[in-house]
Amino acid sequence: MKSPLLSLPGAVPGEGVDEGVAAHYGDLFREQRALADGAGFVDLSHRGVVAVTGEDRLSWLHLLLTQHVSELPAGEATEALILSAHGHIEHALYLVDDGTTVWAHVEPGTQEALIAYLESMKFFYRVEVADRTADFAVVHLPAGSIAEAPEGAVVRETAYGRDLFLPRADLEAYAEKAGPAAGLLAYEALRVEHHRPRLGFETDHRTIPHELGWIGTAVHLQKGCYRGQETVARVQNLGKPPRRLVFLHLDGSEVHLPPHGTEIRVADEGEDGRRIGVVTTSVRHYELGPVALALVKRNVPADARLVAGETAAAQEVIVEP
Repeated sequence: MKSPLLSLPGAVPGEGVDEGVAAHYGDLFREQRALADGAGFVDLSHRGVVAVTGEDRLSWLHLLLTQHVSELPAGEATEALILSAHGHIEHALYLVDDGTTVWAHVEPGTQEALIAYLESMKFFYRVEVADRTADFAVVHLPAGSIAEAPEGAVVRETAYGRDLFLPRADLEAYAEKAGPAAGLLAYEALRVEHHRPRLGFETDHRTIPHELGWIGTAVHLQKGCYRGQETVARVQNLGKPPRRLVFLHLDGSEVHLPPHGTEIRVADEGEDGRRIGVVTTSVRHYELGPVALALVKRNVPADARLVAGETAAAQEVIVEP
């Protein structure tokens, strides 16, 4: 979905899965400061929107998701994962129930595969699953924002701000009232600052929830069975994950940020040192400078000096070794 807000002054399109919305509107750090101060909004209209209706929607989703949602109160936000049979992360859903419908936004382009899986699991349950991406756009208001949500809009409120599910036809009119617009790079910089993983960036085909700190926020450890639960329980009770998410402070003298997938080595092992991880997301933060999230092997010492490509990096622990 290509956003109409790409026509706003200064808009520069994003890249990759985020190409449908603006990466920035001409001043990355100003946009970050505005969001940090609770001002403006972020256009997330490229994200997939999935709606689940029917009397059994919560009890049915409870059987499929990693999160406890069978008694989810109307208006309460949560997030959840869908795992493979081996416990690897396949989907991440950001949910809210409005009393009649469970609304979820998901990574751009993943809604079709998600809906196909959900449809295959309906059986005799009284539920209907619909792709509402063409009809609804997601807009993010930062924490502290005093902007009002349009009447009738579904709101998903979290500690990091509010996600609005707006009729796509109303997006431009709302943007005129909710400004200033901040691009996705500003949103991503704050995401990295808060150590929040993102599907497809911090994950690969073998990622399990423990590696990213998604236990507790997206995984409920006391709920009933779901696909992949055996892996979650085994790692939680008997061991530790093979990798761990870390926050990197990057050398600010480098002109370029190490891109997603850049190999990480231990600095003391020299240029021929073994590969111990990869950069997952790197950003320029308005206060912290160049920083990144990365996945490294669990046994890498927490005080080890690292090198991401050619860039020196100091690690900060997110997931304990």
